[in-house]
Amino acid sequence: MQWTNRQPFVPSSILDRALLRRAALRYAAHGWPITPGSFLTGHRFDCGRPECPITGCHPALEGGAASATGDPVRIAAWWRRLPHTVLFPTGQVFDVLDVPATIGRHGPDFGPVAVTAAGRWMYLIQPGGTLHPELDRRVDVVLHGDGSWVPAPPSRLPEGPVRWAIPPARTRWRLPAPALVQEHLVATLDTDRPPTAAARVPRQLSTARRAA
Repeated sequence: MQWTNRQPFVPSSILDRALLRRAALRYAAHGWPITPGSFLTGHRFDCGRPECPITGCHPALEGGAASATGDPVRIAAWWRRLPHTVLFPTGQVFDVLDVPATIGRHGPDFGPVAVTAAGRWMYLIQPGGTLHPELDRRVDVVLHGDGSWVPAPPSRLPEGPVRWAIPPARTRWRLPAPALVQEHLVATLDTDRPPTAAARVPRQLSTARRAA
């Protein structure tokens, strides 16, 4: 008999699905509703809906962010077959202040912060705030509020996975006031260097900026 320490092969899609499902259930257990998003296949995203024309990251359900839930049974069912990205709807439990790395990496450390591989820093804050005037005039800053969403760790985007720079457990799942976070970020701004027109911003914008 020949013994081997080789582990059985498990397809990466199964591992990804299990990891994403576990993260989604953990968020829901702490009162943060989630919704499934499209998943990366090659260089485009697939939501599983036939003939969907959207190639970027987007909600997988027709209801979009409005379909978010904290029901563990529904969440487990969503990740039973497909490795959906995990999306946080904003404007409900929290808003998200989405800024470039030039601003975000110098920001405060008293609230949860997620980072994308493309260099976007996402500060989870209490809902209902407005952008500070110094941030509102920048084309590379987005406040995700009611009707918007952001990808949650460990969702995978074309540039790489989303990760926690400051995990919510470190802050005991508490969310800071919008004004407090923005005051810290504004203090790091170099007002003599406005963002260039080529600044990369998220495809889905806050409700206020979509209506502008």
